[in-house]
Amino acid sequence: MSTTDTSTQSPEAAAVPSPGSARARSARKAGQGHRRLLTRRDRLTLGLMAGLPTILHVALVWVTALASIALAFTTWDGIGFDAIKWVGLHNFTELFTNNPQFWPAVEHNVIWFVALILVPTPLGLFLAVQLDKKIRFSRAYQTAFFLPVVVSFAVIGFVWQLVYNPDTGLINSLIGANEPGRYIDWIGDPDLNLWAVLIAASWRHTGYMMILYLAGLKSVDPSLREASALDGANEWQTFRNVIFPTLRPTNTIVLVVTIIEALRAFDLVFVFNKGAEGTELLSILVTNNIIGESSRIGYGSAIAVVLLVISLVVIIPYLVATFRKERRA
Repeated sequence: MSTTDTSTQSPEAAAVPSPGSARARSARKAGQGHRRLLTRRDRLTLGLMAGLPTILHVALVWVTALASIALAFTTWDGIGFDAIKWVGLHNFTELFTNNPQFWPAVEHNVIWFVALILVPTPLGLFLAVQLDKKIRFSRAYQTAFFLPVVVSFAVIGFVWQLVYNPDTGLINSLIGANEPGRYIDWIGDPDLNLWAVLIAASWRHTGYMMILYLAGLKSVDPSLREASALDGANEWQTFRNVIFPTLRPTNTIVLVVTIIEALRAFDLVFVFNKGAEGTELLSILVTNNIIGESSRIGYGSAIAVVLLVISLVVIIPYLVATFRKERRA
């Protein structure tokens, strides 16, 4: 008689399947199914989709940025790596003291920023407020005002060149300044060309600001407007005391975007007159020194590093504030 009675086994022992039982085999298959949720082909596809963009980003952004920083302390004509010579801070010293175009370029970048803040930004806010009222054909208006944003700066430059043409341009034709002896050279005159370019840039920037503010207005709680109306506030008082304070996050984004637009301005000016005769910008100086006739890659990299530092002074505080806000949320 066997001393082991299956009827007297504990519930725990009965619940544990034997290694060879069908229940154990099904459990092993289920575990293997979880482990093999992604096949080898799936892992290869995901690796390519994530790996290739990462490699390209690192190679084209981070490696080139670090290389530019390193080259800023050297002198190099771009022909052979053995021609690179370490000069320390000489490029920066020459840039700040002996370059007659550097400080005018900095001034023009500052003027670019101030002009974008004072003209197209309030105009974009005004258009956003009007379109937020759900007027008729609002979608058509949004498309018309936003269209310059999706057009490249190069195309905008060519269009405005036609507008500013001294002989057949729209402006000179309207004011009668297209006759001999009365020409107004909007692009060639150093006293006018920067403002002419800024008008073209503001035309594009207005639509950009309109979309940003329109998105901010769509997120405003409608109950705030209703409460303000019940308190007897008119439309202007409601906007000034209720709506505009709630647009603080949007205003921060607008400020950062405008600063970046002022620093990265290049295409429009280059198409107009290649940044000469009153339209010098830091980005133009970088291009002229790196790919120009002189090919002073180290010196151009030094200007690029200055532009990078100015950009980081603006971007880093914004990122820090954004990350803090996300942690609190």
